[in-house]
Amino acid sequence: MRLLKGLSVLATLGMLFVLLGGALVTKTDSGMGCGNSWPLCHGEWIPSDIDLALIIELSHRLVSGGVGLLVLALSSLAWVKVGHIREVKFLSFLAFFFLLAQGLIGAAAVKWGQSDFVLAIHFGISLVSFAAVLLLMLIIFEIDRKFDAQSLLIRKPFRLHIYALTTYTLMVVYTGALVRHTYSSMACLDWPMCTNASPFDFSSYGTAQWIQMGHRAAAAGVLIWTVYLMVKALKDYKTSPIMRKGLILAASLMAAQVLVGAFVIMTYVHLGLALLHALIISLYVGLLSYFLLLSSRSAKYERSVK
Repeated sequence: MRLLKGLSVLATLGMLFVLLGGALVTKTDSGMGCGNSWPLCHGEWIPSDIDLALIIELSHRLVSGGVGLLVLALSSLAWVKVGHIREVKFLSFLAFFFLLAQGLIGAAAVKWGQSDFVLAIHFGISLVSFAAVLLLMLIIFEIDRKFDAQSLLIRKPFRLHIYALTTYTLMVVYTGALVRHTYSSMACLDWPMCTNASPFDFSSYGTAQWIQMGHRAAAAGVLIWTVYLMVKALKDYKTSPIMRKGLILAASLMAAQVLVGAFVIMTYVHLGLALLHALIISLYVGLLSYFLLLSSRSAKYERSVK
């Protein structure tokens, strides 16, 4: 089990580096740093003409490839060692499949090009793989003290909120990726409105402004929904530290995400803040995925006692 635990930690941290590396590639416009060659750089094993874009793109490819091997090893070992646990086989498949899909989409974009709307899927696919690896790690670490579904029963109405919020959040993540890939980050120079002096002058909006403001409105929806669930958890799950602290953390992460998003605009897309923006949403989705796991277990327990 020590090997499995260590592997799960490395794979989870590795997936975070993959997510941040992908965001760095997009933010620095380094996607074609290796030309239209894949997996080689400009058709060479060791590139002769090296610049910053090439270093960023090649580093991302190497990290993604190495993490892919880690995830494959984790998925295979977890399937064999703890495959009897209800969620393990599904998560093992999900983790590697979506990481592979992410790599193939990236390769296709390099070789043949893709529309911005297709490329925006890339980050969301990586997020799903990260969430699956994170859940595998949590399951592996909880084996010694098996989770008891009776100790935390998330009622159906709350579970439906978790399912819907997770789905909606992934859609919002897509709009954020679309902002980056369509170069709409600075389409609106003010915050929270596109132009604070004339906030409702929608007639002047072009495609970039609608994409930017659509993402802002959608992100505000995630924040409001998360705060609502936090209030419900504090009221309805007073004896559950997981629910209370988990939803407080989720609301805090989402509030930080909105604030960092505002500072990204105010600092004209500061690279460090942009990467922090990607990190926070990754952690938020990871936390939501844990609530999905708990909800699934509660649903199974409810069915078993009927």
